[in-house]
This record gives sequence, structure tokens and C-alpha cells, in this order.
Amino acid sequence: MNIPSMVYDKIRSEYGIPDIIMIREPVDVLQVRKIATLSRSRQEKVIVLTINGYSNIIKSRIVTVGILNHSLIHPREIFRGAILDNAHSIICVHNHPSGNLEPSSEDIAVTKQLKEAGSIIGISLLDHIIVSKNGVQSLRGLGYL
Repeated sequence: MNIPSMVYDKIRSEYGIPDIIMIREPVDVLQVRKIATLSRSRQEKVIVLTINGYSNIIKSRIVTVGILNHSLIHPREIFRGAILDNAHSIICVHNHPSGNLEPSSEDIAVTKQLKEAGSIIGISLLDHIIVSKNGVQSLRGLGYL
């Protein structure tokens, strides 16, 4: 079935994904509109990208909105959309409104918890990325995954 281009564009726009995006390195997540604007947010937000077997983004979802410097992250909320999307893997992204790109001890702990949960359900955590006005930091790149 062919989707008319106008409908396709509306769907892509609604979910904050301009075109089919292949994630090859952490900075590629900035192509997703929801994530590109995340660095300017004054609240901490967690976005999950569901990824298919070809490393393309299926969908981006804001999973939680926290307070100034804290968001609660639980595997149940993180993997819910991935299960519905029949995703191969996920990338978890959150911002640090302070501008600091260093992962907190909570960021590291939740990354390990998400890795274990994903391993159990068969949806791997490809990366956990921190976004701020000062750039992008990959917890995989830092050796935490």
C-alpha cells in the first residue's frame, strides 16, 4: 500500500522525525526535532527512540518530564513503546538543563538497569545519550554500556 506523500509528511512531522534517519553515531540523534530542541529545555526530559533492525528510527517518544534537574526513569515506561513498535532496540536520550554533559551516578545506574531489562525482554539498549547546550555525550562512548 502506498501512503500519499502529504499523509506521510504529516505522520513524520507529528512524531518529530523529518525523514528516515539512520543512527550511526550519537550526534545523529540531533536530527530528530524533539531531541534537537531538548538542549534548550529548562526541565529534564527523557525521550526514547525505537529502532528497527536496520538502525532506522521507528518512533520518538517523550517518556517522562521531570523537574529542573531530575527525571524518574523506570524500565516499564522506557520499553513500553518499544514493545508496541516491535522494535529491535532503543536509544534513551535525556537532557541536562545545567549544560553539564557528565553523567550523574543516577544516569549510570539507570543505564545499567535498562541494559539488563532490555537483555531480558530481547530489546537492546544501544545507547543512553545526554544532550545539553554544550553538546552530546554517549554513555556507550564512556564505557557504561
